[in-house]
Amino acid sequence: MTKHFHAVVWIDHHAARILDFNADDANADKVTPKEHAMRKHAQFSGRASWRESEDAAFFDEVAEKLAGAGEILIVGPANAKFGFLKRLQKKHASIAENVVGIETVDHPTDGQLLNFARAYFRKADRMLPQVD
Repeated sequence: MTKHFHAVVWIDHHAARILDFNADDANADKVTPKEHAMRKHAQFSGRASWRESEDAAFFDEVAEKLAGAGEILIVGPANAKFGFLKRLQKKHASIAENVVGIETVDHPTDGQLLNFARAYFRKADRMLPQVD
């Protein structure tokens, strides 16, 4: 469970790195699938196309770690971030409601990921209308 309002999750089919943070502090967590991800041949495509299998238990464990976050940014290098969002929408609707963005990000360090997320949320906060 997150301790701060903002959270970012970097996810692929082999691991998820979760950072919850504020301007001065950050907590890091990591989740790895219990079973090794397998590549599946895409059927009926007429060409050699491969994709990673979706691991619902892995996605559910990541979702549990995001419980309590007020705003969530999902990032990652490939399609796992979209599979994770679909799983959130299907099985964890209350968490999915807090997802504010999904971005393609390669393989950053935790520091780079934190800087990216802080900049993303600063920009998003500036876009909110000011209430007098």
